[in-house]
Amino acid sequence: MYSFATRLQGEIETIEQQVVAALKEEGFGVLTEIDVQATMKQKLGIDKRPYKILGACNPGFANQALDAEPDIGLLLPCNVVVREEEDGSITVSFMDPEAVLNLVGRDDIAATAKAVKAHLERVCQALGGSQGN
Repeated sequence: MYSFATRLQGEIETIEQQVVAALKEEGFGVLTEIDVQATMKQKLGIDKRPYKILGACNPGFANQALDAEPDIGLLLPCNVVVREEEDGSITVSFMDPEAVLNLVGRDDIAATAKAVKAHLERVCQALGGSQGN
């Protein structure tokens, strides 16, 4: 599996703010935000439910990974998706850093990925909701 998730009830804007705050508690900042709903509307004229991709980064871990493998930037940052489901609930999905960074095939990177995953799992747990993939 390449992700883990939680499902919540509430307003998507409020939940997105909670996600950003929980990431901050674990040492992550949000470097990028892609509003997929707005992009699809603007570029294709398609109406979609709210869907955002947050590019989360923990500078310490990113520096560790980049020092070990300069091209690892191709696999960064850790993406977090905040999306509205058909029933109005909100799913928050996290990229599994172990699944992605293990593509490099190095033990030192695998150790960093495991540590990053532990932090992201704490973010997911802090949000509450029902856990799942």
